[in-house]
Amino acid sequence: MGAALAAFLAVGLFGVRGYVDNFLMYRGFAPPREAAFVKHPGTLEKVFVRSPALGGRSQETYVYLPPGYSSQPQRRYPVLYLLHGFPGRPLAFITTVQLGVLEDALTARHRAQPLILVMPFGSTGTYSDKEWADGATPGNGWGTFVTRDLVRYVDTHYRAAPTRAARGIAGLSEGGYGAINLALQHPDEFSVVESWSGYAKPDPLRSIFGAKLQLLSRNDPALRLPRVAPTLRRLGTYFWFYSGTEDHFRAQNRRFARELTKLRVRNHFFASFGGHNWALWRKNAAAAYETAAEKLRA
Repeated sequence: MGAALAAFLAVGLFGVRGYVDNFLMYRGFAPPREAAFVKHPGTLEKVFVRSPALGGRSQETYVYLPPGYSSQPQRRYPVLYLLHGFPGRPLAFITTVQLGVLEDALTARHRAQPLILVMPFGSTGTYSDKEWADGATPGNGWGTFVTRDLVRYVDTHYRAAPTRAARGIAGLSEGGYGAINLALQHPDEFSVVESWSGYAKPDPLRSIFGAKLQLLSRNDPALRLPRVAPTLRRLGTYFWFYSGTEDHFRAQNRRFARELTKLRVRNHFFASFGGHNWALWRKNAAAAYETAAEKLRA
Protein backbone atom coordinates (compact mmCIF):
# COMPACT_ATOMS: atom_id res chain seq x y z
CA MET A 1 0.00 0.00 0.00
CA GLY A 2 2.81 2.37 0.95
CA ALA A 3 4.71 1.65 -2.30
CA ALA A 4 1.55 2.16 -4.34
CA LEU A 5 0.86 5.48 -2.63
CA ALA A 6 4.44 6.63 -3.19
CA ALA A 7 4.20 5.70 -6.87
CA PHE A 8 0.88 7.53 -7.16
CA LEU A 9 2.32 10.66 -5.56
CA ALA A 10 5.41 10.48 -7.75
CA VAL A 11 3.28 10.32 -10.89
CA GLY A 12 1.13 13.17 -9.58
CA LEU A 13 4.12 15.38 -8.81
CA PHE A 14 5.61 14.61 -12.23
CA GLY A 15 2.33 15.67 -13.82
CA VAL A 16 2.21 18.90 -11.80
CA ARG A 17 5.80 19.70 -12.73
CA GLY A 18 5.04 19.05 -16.38
CA TYR A 19 2.03 21.34 -16.21
CA VAL A 20 4.05 24.11 -14.55
CA ASP A 21 6.89 23.77 -17.07
CA ASN A 22 4.39 23.85 -19.93
CA PHE A 23 2.69 26.93 -18.52
CA LEU A 24 5.98 28.78 -18.05
CA MET A 25 7.01 27.99 -21.61
CA TYR A 26 3.69 28.61 -23.39
CA ARG A 27 1.92 30.84 -20.81
CA GLY A 28 -1.19 28.72 -20.98
CA PHE A 29 -1.46 28.74 -24.78
CA ALA A 30 -1.17 25.72 -27.02
CA PRO A 31 2.38 24.96 -28.26
CA PRO A 32 3.28 26.41 -31.68
CA ARG A 33 1.99 24.33 -34.58
CA GLU A 34 2.68 24.85 -38.25
CA ALA A 35 -0.30 25.46 -40.51
CA ALA A 36 -1.11 22.51 -42.79
CA PHE A 37 -0.26 24.53 -45.89
CA VAL A 38 3.29 25.30 -44.70
CA LYS A 39 5.56 22.84 -46.51
CA HIS A 40 8.96 24.39 -45.79
CA PRO A 41 9.13 25.98 -42.31
CA GLY A 42 11.92 28.16 -41.06
CA THR A 43 14.60 26.95 -38.68
CA LEU A 44 15.66 28.09 -35.21
CA GLU A 45 19.30 28.35 -34.18
CA LYS A 46 20.84 29.04 -30.78
CA VAL A 47 24.14 30.88 -30.86
CA PHE A 48 26.44 32.60 -28.39
CA VAL A 49 27.65 36.06 -29.38
CA ARG A 50 30.87 37.24 -27.81
CA SER A 51 30.46 40.85 -26.75
CA PRO A 52 33.28 43.24 -25.82
CA ALA A 53 30.55 45.58 -24.50
CA LEU A 54 29.72 42.90 -21.93
CA GLY A 55 33.33 42.39 -20.90
CA GLY A 56 33.88 39.54 -23.35
CA ARG A 57 30.82 37.62 -22.23
CA SER A 58 29.29 35.21 -24.78
CA GLN A 59 25.60 36.02 -24.79
CA GLU A 60 22.81 33.59 -25.63
CA THR A 61 20.87 34.55 -28.77
CA TYR A 62 18.27 32.82 -30.93
CA VAL A 63 18.06 33.32 -34.69
CA TYR A 64 15.04 32.26 -36.72
CA LEU A 65 15.99 31.72 -40.35
CA PRO A 66 13.03 32.12 -42.71
CA PRO A 67 11.58 29.51 -45.05
CA GLY A 68 13.76 29.12 -48.14
CA TYR A 69 16.91 30.41 -46.45
CA SER A 70 18.99 27.30 -47.20
CA SER A 71 17.60 26.79 -50.71
CA GLN A 72 18.31 30.36 -51.90
CA PRO A 73 22.00 30.85 -51.12
CA GLN A 74 22.29 34.12 -53.06
CA ARG A 75 19.43 35.90 -51.35
CA ARG A 76 19.91 38.44 -48.57
CA TYR A 77 17.23 39.20 -46.01
CA PRO A 78 16.03 42.08 -43.85
CA VAL A 79 16.50 41.55 -40.12
CA LEU A 80 14.15 42.26 -37.22
CA TYR A 81 15.81 42.40 -33.80
CA LEU A 82 13.41 41.45 -30.98
CA LEU A 83 13.99 42.50 -27.36
CA HIS A 84 12.20 40.63 -24.57
CA GLY A 85 10.62 42.15 -21.48
CA PHE A 86 11.37 41.86 -17.78
CA PRO A 87 11.30 39.30 -16.36
CA GLY A 88 11.72 37.31 -19.51
CA ARG A 89 13.80 35.41 -21.98
CA PRO A 90 14.13 35.58 -25.77
CA LEU A 91 12.63 32.22 -26.67
CA ALA A 92 9.19 33.51 -25.62
CA PHE A 93 8.94 35.19 -29.04
CA ILE A 94 8.91 31.69 -30.53
CA THR A 95 7.08 29.65 -27.89
CA THR A 96 4.47 32.14 -26.70
CA VAL A 97 4.13 34.94 -29.27
CA GLN A 98 4.78 32.20 -31.86
CA LEU A 99 6.47 34.46 -34.41
CA GLY A 100 8.18 31.52 -36.11
CA VAL A 101 5.03 29.70 -37.22
CA LEU A 102 3.44 33.08 -37.91
CA GLU A 103 6.27 34.01 -40.29
CA ASP A 104 6.05 30.61 -41.98
CA ALA A 105 2.31 31.04 -42.58
CA LEU A 106 2.53 34.65 -43.78
CA THR A 107 5.34 33.95 -46.22
CA ALA A 108 3.71 30.75 -47.50
CA ARG A 109 0.58 32.75 -48.31
CA HIS A 110 2.70 35.55 -49.83
CA ARG A 111 1.27 38.06 -47.39
CA ALA A 112 4.70 39.25 -46.21
CA GLN A 113 8.33 38.96 -47.18
CA PRO A 114 10.59 36.66 -45.14
CA LEU A 115 12.74 38.17 -42.39
CA ILE A 116 15.58 36.94 -40.24
CA LEU A 117 14.41 37.21 -36.62
CA VAL A 118 17.13 37.81 -34.02
CA MET A 119 16.26 37.38 -30.34
CA PRO A 120 19.08 38.12 -27.87
CA PHE A 121 19.02 37.47 -24.14
CA GLY A 122 19.38 40.90 -22.58
CA SER A 123 20.49 40.03 -19.08
CA THR A 124 22.51 37.69 -16.86
CA GLY A 125 19.37 35.98 -15.57
CA THR A 126 15.61 35.91 -16.02
CA TYR A 127 15.09 38.18 -13.02
CA SER A 128 18.09 40.49 -13.51
CA ASP A 129 16.96 43.86 -14.84
CA LYS A 130 19.25 45.61 -17.35
CA GLU A 131 16.75 47.82 -19.27
CA TRP A 132 18.63 47.12 -22.55
CA ALA A 133 20.81 50.11 -21.65
CA ASP A 134 24.51 50.71 -21.18
CA GLY A 135 24.88 50.60 -17.41
CA ALA A 136 27.13 52.62 -15.16
CA THR A 137 29.44 49.72 -14.25
CA PRO A 138 32.01 48.05 -16.54
CA GLY A 139 30.89 45.05 -18.57
CA ASN A 140 27.25 46.15 -18.61
CA GLY A 141 27.00 47.69 -22.06
CA TRP A 142 23.70 45.99 -22.91
CA GLY A 143 22.73 48.64 -25.43
CA THR A 144 26.05 48.49 -27.22
CA PHE A 145 25.84 44.70 -27.19
CA VAL A 146 22.72 44.97 -29.37
CA THR A 147 23.55 47.91 -31.60
CA ARG A 148 27.21 47.03 -32.27
CA ASP A 149 28.29 43.53 -31.26
CA LEU A 150 25.09 41.68 -32.16
CA VAL A 151 24.49 43.57 -35.41
CA ARG A 152 28.07 42.89 -36.52
CA TYR A 153 27.73 39.21 -35.65
CA VAL A 154 24.49 38.82 -37.62
CA ASP A 155 25.80 40.74 -40.63
CA THR A 156 28.91 38.53 -40.64
CA HIS A 157 27.43 35.09 -39.93
CA TYR A 158 24.14 35.26 -41.84
CA ARG A 159 22.93 36.52 -45.18
CA ALA A 160 21.53 39.67 -43.66
CA ALA A 161 21.28 42.73 -45.85
CA PRO A 162 23.82 44.89 -43.97
CA THR A 163 22.04 48.22 -44.37
CA ARG A 164 19.92 50.47 -42.22
CA ALA A 165 17.00 50.14 -44.63
CA ALA A 166 16.94 46.38 -44.00
CA ARG A 167 17.23 46.56 -40.23
CA GLY A 168 14.40 46.93 -37.70
CA ILE A 169 14.19 46.73 -33.93
CA ALA A 170 11.16 45.77 -31.84
CA GLY A 171 10.37 44.68 -28.33
CA LEU A 172 7.63 43.98 -25.84
CA SER A 173 7.19 45.73 -22.49
CA GLU A 174 10.71 46.66 -21.29
CA GLY A 175 11.97 45.50 -24.68
CA GLY A 176 9.68 48.07 -26.31
CA TYR A 177 11.34 50.79 -24.26
CA GLY A 178 14.71 49.33 -25.23
CA ALA A 179 13.82 49.38 -28.93
CA ILE A 180 12.81 53.05 -28.81
CA ASN A 181 15.75 54.08 -26.64
CA LEU A 182 18.38 52.35 -28.78
CA ALA A 183 16.83 53.57 -32.04
CA LEU A 184 17.00 57.17 -30.78
CA GLN A 185 20.58 56.74 -29.58
CA HIS A 186 21.60 55.18 -32.91
CA PRO A 187 19.31 56.71 -35.56
CA ASP A 188 21.58 55.51 -38.37
CA GLU A 189 21.19 51.85 -37.33
CA PHE A 190 17.46 50.99 -37.63
CA SER A 191 14.82 52.15 -40.08
CA VAL A 192 11.80 50.56 -38.37
CA VAL A 193 11.08 50.75 -34.63
CA GLU A 194 8.28 48.84 -32.91
CA SER A 195 7.22 48.97 -29.27
CA TRP A 196 4.62 46.48 -28.03
CA SER A 197 3.29 47.80 -24.71
CA GLY A 198 6.59 49.54 -24.05
CA TYR A 199 7.19 52.86 -22.33
CA ALA A 200 8.99 56.11 -23.10
CA LYS A 201 10.30 57.05 -19.63
CA PRO A 202 13.03 54.91 -18.03
CA ASP A 203 12.71 53.55 -14.52
CA PRO A 204 15.10 55.45 -12.21
CA LEU A 205 17.15 52.40 -11.30
CA ARG A 206 20.42 53.29 -9.57
CA SER A 207 21.72 49.76 -10.14
CA ILE A 208 21.69 50.53 -13.88
CA PHE A 209 21.98 54.29 -14.33
CA GLY A 210 24.41 55.00 -11.52
CA ALA A 211 24.30 55.98 -7.84
CA LYS A 212 23.43 59.56 -8.81
CA LEU A 213 21.32 58.50 -11.83
CA GLN A 214 23.91 60.18 -14.01
CA LEU A 215 22.97 58.06 -17.05
CA LEU A 216 19.20 58.51 -16.72
CA SER A 217 18.82 61.51 -19.03
CA ARG A 218 20.90 59.82 -21.73
CA ASN A 219 18.42 56.96 -21.71
CA ASP A 220 15.25 59.05 -21.64
CA PRO A 221 13.54 58.93 -25.08
CA ALA A 222 11.35 61.92 -24.26
CA LEU A 223 14.45 64.07 -23.72
CA ARG A 224 16.44 62.70 -26.65
CA LEU A 225 13.71 62.79 -29.29
CA PRO A 226 13.78 66.58 -29.99
CA ARG A 227 17.55 66.44 -30.54
CA VAL A 228 17.49 63.58 -33.06
CA ALA A 229 14.17 64.37 -34.79
CA PRO A 230 15.84 66.12 -37.76
CA THR A 231 17.93 63.00 -38.42
CA LEU A 232 14.90 60.74 -38.05
CA ARG A 233 12.95 62.88 -40.55
CA ARG A 234 15.80 62.90 -43.02
CA LEU A 235 16.26 59.14 -42.82
CA GLY A 236 12.53 58.36 -42.85
CA THR A 237 12.54 56.29 -39.64
CA TYR A 238 9.15 54.73 -38.93
CA PHE A 239 7.79 54.17 -35.41
CA TRP A 240 4.95 51.66 -34.90
CA PHE A 241 3.72 51.08 -31.37
CA TYR A 242 0.70 50.29 -29.27
CA SER A 243 -0.60 49.92 -25.73
CA GLY A 244 -3.46 47.95 -24.26
CA THR A 245 -6.58 49.91 -23.37
CA GLU A 246 -6.04 48.85 -19.73
CA ASP A 247 -2.27 49.43 -19.73
CA HIS A 248 -1.04 52.15 -17.37
CA PHE A 249 1.66 53.03 -19.96
CA ARG A 250 -1.02 54.04 -22.47
CA ALA A 251 -1.06 57.75 -21.58
CA GLN A 252 2.74 57.88 -21.68
CA ASN A 253 2.77 56.37 -25.14
CA ARG A 254 0.08 58.74 -26.38
CA ARG A 255 2.23 61.68 -25.30
CA PHE A 256 5.21 60.21 -27.11
CA ALA A 257 3.11 59.72 -30.26
CA ARG A 258 1.95 63.35 -30.11
CA GLU A 259 5.56 64.48 -29.81
CA LEU A 260 6.62 62.35 -32.79
CA THR A 261 3.80 63.83 -34.86
CA LYS A 262 4.62 67.37 -33.73
CA LEU A 263 8.23 66.84 -34.81
CA ARG A 264 7.07 65.31 -38.12
CA VAL A 265 8.60 61.90 -37.46
CA ARG A 266 6.69 59.10 -39.19
CA ASN A 267 4.69 57.05 -36.71
CA HIS A 268 1.56 55.04 -36.03
CA PHE A 269 0.26 54.53 -32.50
CA PHE A 270 -2.93 52.76 -31.47
CA ALA A 271 -4.65 51.36 -28.42
CA SER A 272 -5.56 47.69 -28.57
CA PHE A 273 -8.26 46.23 -26.34
CA GLY A 274 -6.63 44.44 -23.44
CA GLY A 275 -4.01 44.79 -20.75
CA HIS A 276 -0.26 44.34 -20.49
CA ASN A 277 -0.02 40.65 -21.26
CA TRP A 278 0.80 37.80 -23.64
CA ALA A 279 -2.72 37.66 -25.05
CA LEU A 280 -2.34 41.23 -26.33
CA TRP A 281 1.10 40.58 -27.82
CA ARG A 282 -0.09 37.42 -29.55
CA LYS A 283 -3.16 39.21 -30.90
CA ASN A 284 -1.06 41.93 -32.51
CA ALA A 285 1.88 39.75 -33.61
CA ALA A 286 0.72 39.37 -37.23
CA ALA A 287 0.26 43.12 -37.63
CA ALA A 288 3.68 43.73 -36.07
CA TYR A 289 5.37 41.26 -38.41
CA GLU A 290 3.55 42.53 -41.51
CA THR A 291 4.44 46.13 -40.68
CA ALA A 292 8.14 45.33 -40.37
CA ALA A 293 8.08 43.19 -43.52
CA GLU A 294 6.35 45.97 -45.46
CA LYS A 295 8.72 48.74 -44.37
CA LEU A 296 12.08 46.96 -44.43
CA ARG A 297 14.02 46.78 -47.70
CA ALA A 298 16.80 44.30 -48.44
